[in-house]
Amino acid sequence: MALSSHTPEVMGWLARNGWTTGRDIGSLADTLIEIRVQDAIRQGWHLDTLKTATRFIHSYGKLELPYPRSSPEVALKFDPTAGYDGDAEAFAEISEGLGKKVFPVGYETYEFGIWLVDEIGRFFYLHHTGGYFLGENEYDAFALALSGKSRPDVEDFFV
Repeated sequence: MALSSHTPEVMGWLARNGWTTGRDIGSLADTLIEIRVQDAIRQGWHLDTLKTATRFIHSYGKLELPYPRSSPEVALKFDPTAGYDGDAEAFAEISEGLGKKVFPVGYETYEFGIWLVDEIGRFFYLHHTGGYFLGENEYDAFALALSGKSRPDVEDFFV
């Protein structure tokens, strides 16, 4: 699926909601990541910190991006600490299938699906109906989120 990454629509959406080039939430990002790692341990799973996730959370952490075509309470929130009991096992299953580690970076407020990034920078969505592919990078994932188009199954990317 080829999407144009840095479209004016995507870049405008990010800018209107507080993101700028070079944005960095500093040590708060590291705290959020550690909270998530500890939650996985509490659930009985090991969750590796990934460079791709760390970079993303430093840049986008704590942003809330309302969907322009939805009601104001429907948004993407970039906080890796959000989740539910048992999600770490689901992350492990997706990682195993992909042959790549994943780390949660945020969630959608409407159905509470979790956004994940893998160690090579691809984005996935864990929903109660299954896992889905969002894009090769964050801009592709943002473009897909804005488009409202269907998402390919994560299994299509399993090795």
